[in-house]
Amino acid sequence: MKQPNRIERRLKLIHVVAIGLAYMAPMAVFDTFGIASDISSGHVPAAYIVVFIAILFTALSYGKLVRQFPNAGSVYTYTRNIINPYLGVIVGWVTFIAYIALPMINALLADIYLSAGFPNIPGWVWVVGLIAIISFLNIFGVKIAVSVNLLLVGFQALVGIIFTYLTIRSIVKGPESFMAIGDIFPSGDDVSGLFGAAALLALSFIGFDAITTLSEDTVKPKKTIPKAILLVAGIGGVFFFGVTYFMQSLFPDVSIFNDIEGASPEIAKIIGGNLFLSFFLAGALFSCFASGLASQLSASRLLYAMGRDGVLPKRFFGYLHPKYNSPVFNILLIGLLALSAIFLSLEAASSLINVGAFTAFSFVNLCVIINFFRHKGPRKFGLIVGNLIFPLIGLAFVIYLWANLDTYSIIAGGIWALLGIVYIAITTDFFKKEPPQIAFDELDA
Repeated sequence: MKQPNRIERRLKLIHVVAIGLAYMAPMAVFDTFGIASDISSGHVPAAYIVVFIAILFTALSYGKLVRQFPNAGSVYTYTRNIINPYLGVIVGWVTFIAYIALPMINALLADIYLSAGFPNIPGWVWVVGLIAIISFLNIFGVKIAVSVNLLLVGFQALVGIIFTYLTIRSIVKGPESFMAIGDIFPSGDDVSGLFGAAALLALSFIGFDAITTLSEDTVKPKKTIPKAILLVAGIGGVFFFGVTYFMQSLFPDVSIFNDIEGASPEIAKIIGGNLFLSFFLAGALFSCFASGLASQLSASRLLYAMGRDGVLPKRFFGYLHPKYNSPVFNILLIGLLALSAIFLSLEAASSLINVGAFTAFSFVNLCVIINFFRHKGPRKFGLIVGNLIFPLIGLAFVIYLWANLDTYSIIAGGIWALLGIVYIAITTDFFKKEPPQIAFDELDA
């Protein structure tokens, strides 16, 4: 009897880590430095330590759930199976706001970088141009292969290394000095600003959890994926702290810059001149383009999965172009939504992404905690620490980060969640019928 086609397990630890770092986009550390420094009163490295602690304990929770659900999964899968199927759909709906906001972020960053080089051209031209190009390419089914992701990570790492070297050289030659250990963390009134910056900087870690969807492609996923999650989070944390430590040492006060949102291009010009600025902008634009292409593709495919499985109207969201085999309507819809970047600031768009990310992080920790109380075996010390105390710490940090999001993001996230609840209520006859199950494993394939 002929066996059905199955995905071959080819990815090893190094491949999964590289893909995770590509999703996380290391150059995000430069994009938010100016804003985060202003919010934290010059304590960006400490803000990264705070958010890294939250991410680390959440990463441990992801690792435990991957072992329980070794096939491709997501927070939707975990919440649906452990807590409640209706809640799983709603959580998946709320986390989807991050997919919608990611193309906005990339359009905004393209605007910031290109406006620095071409100040006489209106910013909306770059936003519309980037979205139009990536929409056109995605309609024709263009995808970013793993090899391109590896190249992207390598190029961003190279830019980061050169940037750090030039920053250190400027500190050594100039009047500034390296931050003392005691100056990394704030005191007094600056503490609240620290957590506000940490809430914003969670954006830098978006994507470390995306590798949970690679379980079906990975050799020995129960061992490999948890290790990869911790490695991606750890490498990202060290990189982000190191780069911002030297940047903050050289520029303790970002008010000297003309544009706080565009501080990193100004820094690149100061430390390396026009030649390095060109190299830096090339890397930043390549990152924006590749990330924008991938994020719009991911969002459109998730909408297609919801349409195909009856969660959203199938005629529109489940439509595939007969020639190009791409979800054309979804691609155009995501592109239209991304055009709202013309009216948003980088901080507002980043906060929208964090609404989705914090929802995912919260429910991942909750799933591990609920599993602990359902465990019927002996409650050994290691089990209590790993399955109750650690996820509680992770959840507590995430809740504190929630509290430091701006009011606009909370309201926007609340409205988005309410729309999802109303829609699920209507489509399930007010929770009398089982909600449709989204086959994300098939989508990941």
